[in-house]
Amino acid sequence: MTDISPLAPEKFPDVAPVEGVHFATRGVGVKYEGRTDLMVATLDDGSNIAGVFTKSLTCSAPVDACRVALQEGKGKGRLIIVNSGNANAFTGKKGSASVERIVAAAAKSFDCGEHEIFTASTGVIGEELPDAKITGALEEMKAELGQASFEDVAKAIMTTDTYPKGASKSVKIGDVDVTISGVAKGSGMIAPDMATMLSFVFTDAAIAPDVLQGLLKETTDKSFNAITVDSDTSTSDTVLLAATGKAGHGEITSLNDPLLKEFKQAFEEVMIDLAQQIVRDGEGASKFVSITVDGAETDGAAKRIAMAIANSPLVKTAIAGEDANWGRIVMAVGKAGEKADRDKLEISIGGVLIAGEGEAVEGYDEGPVAAHMKGDNIDVRVNVGIASGQATVWTCDLTHGYITINADYRS
Repeated sequence: MTDISPLAPEKFPDVAPVEGVHFATRGVGVKYEGRTDLMVATLDDGSNIAGVFTKSLTCSAPVDACRVALQEGKGKGRLIIVNSGNANAFTGKKGSASVERIVAAAAKSFDCGEHEIFTASTGVIGEELPDAKITGALEEMKAELGQASFEDVAKAIMTTDTYPKGASKSVKIGDVDVTISGVAKGSGMIAPDMATMLSFVFTDAAIAPDVLQGLLKETTDKSFNAITVDSDTSTSDTVLLAATGKAGHGEITSLNDPLLKEFKQAFEEVMIDLAQQIVRDGEGASKFVSITVDGAETDGAAKRIAMAIANSPLVKTAIAGEDANWGRIVMAVGKAGEKADRDKLEISIGGVLIAGEGEAVEGYDEGPVAAHMKGDNIDVRVNVGIASGQATVWTCDLTHGYITINADYRS
């Protein structure tokens, strides 16, 4: 059993149920023995769904199928089926056929259209999915709907994760209370480009499919697309957002509707919370690192510079060793390919300016920086002296634990 990450929360958070969403989980032995590895979520009739997926050119069969379902079903969703232990990626025609069999069986068992069904798989790449283990469990799981909690769902989709991840917010749309609750999984192969990363978020708000899709894309860029553990983009990245409309307010049909303002903020907080929990569970991680870049040519440039720092093995290993080696940050800024003024560059760690005007700050007190580096949460800030572009990304350190986990992953 893998030790729980030292950055893990003390317990699974209180995640509120969402009206119109029902869960069942089960262990079917896709790969793991003695633990759950399959979850089914049903959405009441009339629910809308949005999705964002990996940009990997070697994406999994479930990702391909989800894209088709989203387009052909015009944003309607009734069922989500997720397994862990096997990614059903790089499995050729067999992989596509296995998804087709799962969807066909699910449509029959749950009496819904095939384009209303979304599947996701996470785990080992290149191994045929034993889909009969999944389809054979669907009828019994249908009878168990409503018995599983968000925590049960979060546990069922874990692979190398050391703890289940969930988040929840309550907010108002007009005078009506609505709930946003979700789960995520991910620990390694994390550099989303839309990691093995999955997230499923549910709300009882009434939001039109195109608005839901725009909201998810916009917020994903600020959350899951702003994290990295190891710079590797998974074949299986999937984030789905489902809205059941059960809260009882009028449907939101515009992304710019003033009634959506508080919801947008709460949804962003849920998504960032889930994304940061993935970083805190980064394989072998011992430190959570926030990197903010200011003064860039554009916000996009700032993000690319921040990611260059966050993905640098030299920066990450220095942080693991609690060494404020700011020269490695200078290196990462220089290689990012974005405009930076060497002679105006400023670097702060833990709020202490340690390099400015292109050189080390003379006589700076290293004590507070050394103390900061020994903590669990590391804050790095860089100003590149060009304009006003700004971005924040989150990562973790790189320890020997990462090598151990990934050397043994298939065994």
